[in-house]
Amino acid sequence: MTSPRLAIVQGSAQHRALQLGGLALAALVLLWGAGQEPFRVGQLTSVLIFAIAISGLNLATGYTGLLSIGHSAFFGLGAYTTGILIVTYDVEPMLTLPVATVLCFVLGFLVGLPALRIRGLYLALVTLAVGVAFPELVRRFADLTGGAAGMVIRSRQLAPPEWTGLALGQRGVWLYWVSAVTLIVVLLLVRNLTRSRTGMAMIATRDNELAAASSGVHIASVKTIVFGLSGAVTGLAGGLFAMYVGALSPDGSFTLLKSIELITGLFVGGAATLYGPVAGALAVVFIPYYSSDLASGHVSGIIFGAVLILIVFLMPEGVVGVLGRALRRVVRVVPSSPSAPSEPPASTPQKREDTP
Repeated sequence: MTSPRLAIVQGSAQHRALQLGGLALAALVLLWGAGQEPFRVGQLTSVLIFAIAISGLNLATGYTGLLSIGHSAFFGLGAYTTGILIVTYDVEPMLTLPVATVLCFVLGFLVGLPALRIRGLYLALVTLAVGVAFPELVRRFADLTGGAAGMVIRSRQLAPPEWTGLALGQRGVWLYWVSAVTLIVVLLLVRNLTRSRTGMAMIATRDNELAAASSGVHIASVKTIVFGLSGAVTGLAGGLFAMYVGALSPDGSFTLLKSIELITGLFVGGAATLYGPVAGALAVVFIPYYSSDLASGHVSGIIFGAVLILIVFLMPEGVVGVLGRALRRVVRVVPSSPSAPSEPPASTPQKREDTP
């Protein structure tokens, strides 16, 4: 095994320059995206929103090992919370996002309670039941949600705030930047969480639950809190999605197909990686779009599935996992070695006097 060509000490000038270069590149990419035509800006906004939703799923499934097939329920609850507050109560759209996040945290916490006694496929079946029940609940409370007919948010209710200086026709650019900033904040929070003691407890729970419990990890707290945080992040993405599409329907974007999209994006991009959700969101948005250009109808779906199978077969650790492994062959960040403590001076042995 060949050693990497370049080793960069963490915290050194080279490391800080590398980080600043990455930030500058990300800023240039975001500026480039904002300058595209409206249709392309809408696609990129969809990528940003899906990346936030997949980041929420990544906390539960990727870092903690709690397989969830019902995250479409969190996504839908966040979207309908935003829609109801805007349409029925005329609340400012941005003020609805914290409410959607809190409600989805509570739902995630409640869904995480069965994980205290069951795990694996049995836990997946519980989350599957939640995902199946959500569209039915939307139809049941038609007076509040609009039922099967759906809910439409008027364009004027989604207009950019006056302090931005943007007109109603620039709503797409405004939502693009809101989604971009939200994704950056979510990635920073996920990064800090997974590098903390709580993150170590999450990974220990995923790898070996019995060993983690014997090491002092409170498994019940980790599972329920992580499920709550996972639901909160995905619900936040759902609120942004409601502002993005402006029309909600239980049979549209909140069925189990949405959960499958999120899971697909997670594993294609790279589970338990920070930037895997971004790569996965690019895949689930752009691969169907370009495959529909090659063929139409069922053939397009077959091409989409074949591409996903090929990606998973060639890159089982995900796109970001493969890129990270290739990058580590070229450059590696090593922790800075602490300065060696100075050795204390050797004590001079004292002459022992015998008692006469």
